Amino acid sequence: MAGALGLKGNRNILLAASILSADPSALGNSVASLCGAADWIHVDVMDGHFVPNVTFGPMTVRALRRDFEDAFLDVHLMVEPAENFLEIFLASRPDVLTIHVEATRHIHRTLQAIREAGVIPGVAVNPGTPVSLIEPILHIAGLVLVMTVNPGFGGQKFLPETMSKIKSLARLRNVGSLDFLIESDGGVNFETAKILVSSGCDVLVAGSAIYGADNPAEAARGIKDAANAEWRT
Repeated sequence: MAGALGLKGNRNILLAASILSADPSALGNSVASLCGAADWIHVDVMDGHFVPNVTFGPMTVRALRRDFEDAFLDVHLMVEPAENFLEIFLASRPDVLTIHVEATRHIHRTLQAIREAGVIPGVAVNPGTPVSLIEPILHIAGLVLVMTVNPGFGGQKFLPETMSKIKSLARLRNVGSLDFLIESDGGVNFETAKILVSSGCDVLVAGSAIYGADNPAEAARGIKDAANAEWRT
């Protein structure tokens, strides 16, 4: 898997494989099966409070860093309050650490702390959250994650109304000469990948569409190829 952003120079669309949909009894094998097919490993951390589910913790991220030293770890915190979890997850050495704007009262300070730790700071917005809420801190963010389903569970149906957020973010990035990546999470498959890319998305998070397939690596390549073909048209 790619060990760097790999986007701004060559303009390839990146695919982040969400291990939320992987077999929890064989997580290492599930990740290894996508080497060369996916660019990032996406880890959804849920606390049962901010969202109605409990998933991975810092030990999982630490183990992934140990076993996949060169992998690009994209850690998405769905926890509240987000700032209380920074130290333990930053110690796990992710490449991107994304927090929800809805999960902290101190979004500016928290993103600054992530950047100062040498990690790419990400900010996520739920389907019901307007882009205007994060506009003041876009200059700090290295990545903006748009939830294209309601957070908490994998395998949900894509919400097409969230495309307006991606288009707005792409406009704001261009007008302000900003450098953040736009990532989408939820309902990504072969067809929706093309819609997302045409709206301005740079990074696609896919889980059930990959791990629910008979051949996960083949499914990952198919989604990525479709996204990049759309990008080039």
